[in-house]
Amino acid sequence: MGGKELLGHWEEIPHTADLAVRVWGETLQELYSAAGTGLADLLGEVDSDANATIRTIGLEALDAEALLVDWLNELLYLHETTQVVYTSFDFESLSPTSLCATVVGYPLAKRRAYIKAATYHNLAIERRSRGFEVVVVFDA
Repeated sequence: MGGKELLGHWEEIPHTADLAVRVWGETLQELYSAAGTGLADLLGEVDSDANATIRTIGLEALDAEALLVDWLNELLYLHETTQVVYTSFDFESLSPTSLCATVVGYPLAKRRAYIKAATYHNLAIERRSRGFEVVVVFDA
């Protein structure tokens, strides 16, 4: 993407037992970026005055849904092992089955939710008028 600001969006939606977000974007890059941003906001507030942590993530999966779950779970794994919340995503490449992204994050300052994992519950990336859309349920 080369620094272009992504325009994907997300919103938290009610879910009986866990946390869920509806995510959309014109492209898969916007969709995945918005999903990462939604996850970050659910996790809590960051200390943006602290030093940033930068990592590169490379993943492969069978399809776009599996890749999305792997992407979010990798962000969660990195968060759990470092207490860093990743808030910025620059995709060097993204296809329905693989991605390479540089992620930037900051230490967690105030936790909002404990999230164990992104799930496959009713997960389906769909084409809509505004591009791609998906509902992601998190096991909290």
